[in-house]
Amino acid sequence: MSSLRESLTYDPIELKFGTSGLRDLVVVMTDLECYINTAGFLQFLVENGQLEKGQTVLVAGDLRDSTPRIVGAVSQAIRDGGFTAEYHGLVPTPTIAYYALERDLACIMVTGSHIPSDRNGIKFYKKGGEVLKEDEEPIHVAVSHVREKLYGTELNQSEFYDDGTFKKTPELPAADSRAGEAYSSRYLDVFHGDCLAGKKLVYYQHSAVGRDLLVDLFKKLGAEVVTVGRSDVFIPIDSENVTPENKAYFKRLTEENPGCFAIVSTDGDSDRPFVIDENGEFHRGDVLGAVTATWCKADFAAYPVSTSDAVDNELNKSGVELMRTKIGSPFVIEAMMDGEAKGKERVVGWEVNGGFMLETPITVENGTLKPLPTRDAFFPILVALLSAKQSNISVSQLFGRLQQRFTDAGLIDNFPVEVSKSMVQHFGKDDPKVRHALQTYFSSELKFGNITDINTLDGVRITFDSGDIAHLRPSSNAPQLRIYSVANTPERAAEIVQMCIAEPDGIFRRMQQTLQ
Repeated sequence: MSSLRESLTYDPIELKFGTSGLRDLVVVMTDLECYINTAGFLQFLVENGQLEKGQTVLVAGDLRDSTPRIVGAVSQAIRDGGFTAEYHGLVPTPTIAYYALERDLACIMVTGSHIPSDRNGIKFYKKGGEVLKEDEEPIHVAVSHVREKLYGTELNQSEFYDDGTFKKTPELPAADSRAGEAYSSRYLDVFHGDCLAGKKLVYYQHSAVGRDLLVDLFKKLGAEVVTVGRSDVFIPIDSENVTPENKAYFKRLTEENPGCFAIVSTDGDSDRPFVIDENGEFHRGDVLGAVTATWCKADFAAYPVSTSDAVDNELNKSGVELMRTKIGSPFVIEAMMDGEAKGKERVVGWEVNGGFMLETPITVENGTLKPLPTRDAFFPILVALLSAKQSNISVSQLFGRLQQRFTDAGLIDNFPVEVSKSMVQHFGKDDPKVRHALQTYFSSELKFGNITDINTLDGVRITFDSGDIAHLRPSSNAPQLRIYSVANTPERAAEIVQMCIAEPDGIFRRMQQTLQ
């Protein structure tokens, strides 16, 4: 009899870790592949003394069509391993992460975050928080052992058909509501129930998994909430790639809702925030992080190298110790852990997408807010609204207090990963030859000044004496190349992005041609 691997009617593709978690096309994330990776993660936990037979692992997911099937595969792997799968339904990533922290349990979130619905992902959490970069290789080894064992099983003895689907579809139990309740209590226990009284919010619900939970929270904190844009079809909105269509929609919402204090929303798994002021202007997550850190009276802040330099300038005024990191929550978390180890007492971090992380407890209005060292969207949105309300100013005036450096971001699709990596390797050297080559792309004709610095901490971040910054960064697990820009005007920041991602002969495509 043939083995399962010999019988497979397709060529399986192994899931790989990206910036944060496993992600790939849904067609790649077969029942078999999701099961193998989950079983390997559980084996890693056992080997590290974090999990014993019979213990509970929490599971949740987002609103993608593929999520229930993948949740089923994850849950079945948990049960087959001799553990208890406790399903908490379709809730935000920070919701299940927080509840796992509260109970000192591991958890698994099925989500593709902000990416299109033809893709999905699996995010692992150990006891105490996210899987870090140092964990990825030992997890990969454990997954490889599981893969070898399952692939060697005879097909007639396997749980799977030759197309990678389950022979018997796993059943999901009724969703437990306690994770959502615990997440809500984290805020309702320490913020006054009328802290947003008198403020009208427009909440763009689209297909975000937190669209009801977070609306309920805002209402319980006293806000008047108008919900708009609810969708049964998944919408891949990304706080790092706010499109002209998104911006036009936000403008229209302010016109249709006179008197609104702000428009707010999140991405698909509700860990990336959107804060749009009363004029319809979106405020990026890096400066939102600075506003939140200031309100928290942070003494240590970690954030990625792609963050606007306006953030440094803002926090330096308050004497906050700053640490720039590679892009991705695991790197920010590691830096926060270092800050806490050095004796800092109010340690925070965030990503350019706005997802805010709290490493240490902080005293707020009505008590102590517990740590949540994973991306959270609700807290920075709430803080921005509170900061403006407490100062008796508008949300636009709140952000207007910051140094007016402007950021933008975008990406180009169908850009081969291997080409992106070659580009970083080729141009990621700060020497005269490389500077000369880069100046031919970022030329004076395109209004770039002379290059003053090339930072290769994560991608290639180029600083010009004109004040412009262009930061090229490849995706680690998708055929995309991102551009982050910083400039003295919003028009210039947007122009830099468009010049880089223009098809078919923008800067990125011309750089690609050089390497082929």
